[in-house]
Amino acid sequence: MTSTYPENDHFHGPPRLLIWFAVVFIVAVLLAVIGVFLFATGGGRLGVTIPFVAVAAVILPVVSIGSALLLRKGLPRRMWLWLVVLWGVIALGGIVGGVFFFRDSLEPRYQAELLNYAPFMRQFMRPTPAGGVVPTSAAAVNNPISPEDLLNMTVGTATPQPEATGETTSQPTPEPSATLAPSSTPTPSPQPTEAALVSTAETALVPVSVPTLSPLVSQAASVPTTAFMYGFRWERQEWNNCGPTNITIALSHFGWQEDQNYAQQFLRPNAEDKNVSPIELVNFVNTQTGVRAITRLGGDMLLLKTLIANNFPVLVETTFTPEGSDWLGHYQTVVGYDDSSRNFFVYDSYLGTGSANSGVPEPYEQFDRDWQAFNRVFIVLYEQSREAELIGLLGPLADVEAAAERALEVARQEAQADPTSPFPWFNMGTSLVRLGEYEQAAAAYDAATQRQLPFRMLWYQFGPFEAYFNTGRYDDVMGLVRNNINNAGSFIEETYYWEGRVHAARGDIGAATSSFQRALNNNPLFTQAQEALDDL
Repeated sequence: MTSTYPENDHFHGPPRLLIWFAVVFIVAVLLAVIGVFLFATGGGRLGVTIPFVAVAAVILPVVSIGSALLLRKGLPRRMWLWLVVLWGVIALGGIVGGVFFFRDSLEPRYQAELLNYAPFMRQFMRPTPAGGVVPTSAAAVNNPISPEDLLNMTVGTATPQPEATGETTSQPTPEPSATLAPSSTPTPSPQPTEAALVSTAETALVPVSVPTLSPLVSQAASVPTTAFMYGFRWERQEWNNCGPTNITIALSHFGWQEDQNYAQQFLRPNAEDKNVSPIELVNFVNTQTGVRAITRLGGDMLLLKTLIANNFPVLVETTFTPEGSDWLGHYQTVVGYDDSSRNFFVYDSYLGTGSANSGVPEPYEQFDRDWQAFNRVFIVLYEQSREAELIGLLGPLADVEAAAERALEVARQEAQADPTSPFPWFNMGTSLVRLGEYEQAAAAYDAATQRQLPFRMLWYQFGPFEAYFNTGRYDDVMGLVRNNINNAGSFIEETYYWEGRVHAARGDIGAATSSFQRALNNNPLFTQAQEALDDL
């Protein structure tokens, strides 16, 4: 029987070049799919994929070069050698391009994650301002109000108010709901204007007397020597999320069941937002939960002890300097104190809960030094039924103006004791802004910048923008805007809000519109920017 096929015909497999290409393509696609899966299931965190990407960067060249060696008889001559050269060029280009991408395009939260695996990359980050401080303007140097004038000025006294009767103010606050668990699908409410925020956060209580300045630590405190609060559910914060996390921790004391991500939807919709102000945290509590909250300037350690001993959860905004970083702002939930060891104990969303979950210990002196940079601002959470009790414990600090006056006097005393520190001068400015004294506030901020104010200060506190704007120092406002934008503050909506205010004041409607829109792009709930945009 003869074959129907010619004798020289035989079956030929696919070309070896096609086999090589198929192997490399399949491996590349498989690695990409695994990487996307890890990134998606890891909550969008770059840190989850960094080890895998490092491994994949080795596997793909090895597979392509190794398969070229195995199939070399059917491939172009010395193809494996050209692949070695090609991968070397790709590696070199990837390193150079990766450095520029890391420095100029990678979002800060991803930069921070990458630094955990490759700390040497820190040297490629853009430098902070010269000396890491807020620059001082020419107007600050030539301000006619001198630091000595500020130290010698007379602090006003708040108008005495009638004693608390236990009644609420003219706008009654709602009673707590039967359950603190919100609906499963949150509907974020817009952020109110600054005036409305201050009204909600700072004028809900009636003072009991005019302010009487007391030492930072009273020697005749009528509080127990040790007290702790319990019933908090700690949660480790995600990137730059200490505000939403700590308000969640404090709310858990009242049975709150939601986590930091729920609070973040209301407080910082943009994951790169650097700051959530105390007033924003208070507004979240008062509008989204059945609990109440207020914030005040000018607290002291005796007041914190008093609130803790009476079972009122307290948050403070304070200084934080984690290993490998420099000056930052941070929130902590204070859960206890012990006079024998002279420690406060805090639930720290970054550091944890300490030994036996009793809180991370912080010595009184260090705690107060760190707290000083934020004018000793504090947030108190309470049930509506205990409002009159809280009024009594706060005393003069129940009144916003009295609290600002007290904070001003404390800052002035501290500036007299240590004129070289920038923080007392900055606190004087913040208190004076709260009191509407913008000329003196601007002078106080000038003194602070002349004493090397950490540049990140303006990520968290915006009094200088307000003081300079209201004294017509528009160039100085724009200088602070540039300082923020050039130093990772481009995700702070207040930066563009004040930029827009200056453009509007100068009659540049197009630029003002662009600035207010950028503020809203960073935080769509930032009503101040929306109202300013509408007013144009």
